Amino acid sequence: MSTVNPYSGLGVATLDAASTAKKTSLGQADFLKLMTTQLTHQDPTKPMQNGEFLSQMAQFGTVSGIQDLQQAFKDFSTSISSGQTLQAASLVGRSVSSPSNSALLESGGDIKGSIDLPESASNVNVKIMDAGTGDVVKSLNLGGPHRAGSVTFDWDGLKDNNVPAAPGTYKVQVNANMGGVNTELTPNIESRVESVSIGSGSNGIQVNLKGLNSINFNQVKQIL
Repeated sequence: MSTVNPYSGLGVATLDAASTAKKTSLGQADFLKLMTTQLTHQDPTKPMQNGEFLSQMAQFGTVSGIQDLQQAFKDFSTSISSGQTLQAASLVGRSVSSPSNSALLESGGDIKGSIDLPESASNVNVKIMDAGTGDVVKSLNLGGPHRAGSVTFDWDGLKDNNVPAAPGTYKVQVNANMGGVNTELTPNIESRVESVSIGSGSNGIQVNLKGLNSINFNQVKQIL
């Protein structure tokens, strides 16, 4: 009479099944047992040389050291991940600065950001454009020359004709003259954090910005 494991559908092994599971790797005790057996059954007329014995001991020490190092890195990675999760969770409700070509204009609000200049530049210009049509609603001329570093900008939500712009998402385009070449740069936009998602693999920790897309936690340049 066959016995059906009622827990098989749950992916849970019984004690008997667990005890008969085959090992797929050798541990330190197995390695020592093999080496001891080898010494016991060696040919008396051709005993193992000291060099061979020391070589096996060195290999054993190397394997043991690698295993310890792997565990140490695993523990270190877990610790970092936990710390980042707690830090990311504390961002909810706060504003952060991150690289983006999109910005949310709330009712009665403004759009703030900064530009990282890799070298001195002149004619730094910020264009606020309608995300749907691409039409320029505001042009902010930051002038120059500016030294390499951070340059801030602030749009009060008024169009070039001083009419308030409608709340919503706008595209932000930055151009600067560097070394005589007109160069497009990605600005850092200030946005409010709505929530944080804990992903897996390459996704990692995701910071969800209000009215915008999600970004990786490591993309946050500044916490405001």
